[in-house]
Amino acid sequence: MPSKEEQLEFSTYIENLALDEALGFMDAICHHCKETGLEIEVAATLINAPLKSKIKIEAEELNLLKKTSRLPI
Repeated sequence: MPSKEEQLEFSTYIENLALDEALGFMDAICHHCKETGLEIEVAATLINAPLKSKIKIEAEELNLLKKTSRLPI
């Protein structure tokens, strides 16, 4: 089980990679796994709650998940 520090480090790296490479979060995770040889299953354990919610929003925008109602911010 990864520690909170490892999860935070991984999510920060993925968010920066997504911004720098103009990728979505799911694509950034796949790209990182491909480049480093990290298994997708291991990467799934490193995803923390804030990154998970960003991935969910991205999937809803791409119509991969059914849209959930959110309050406008």
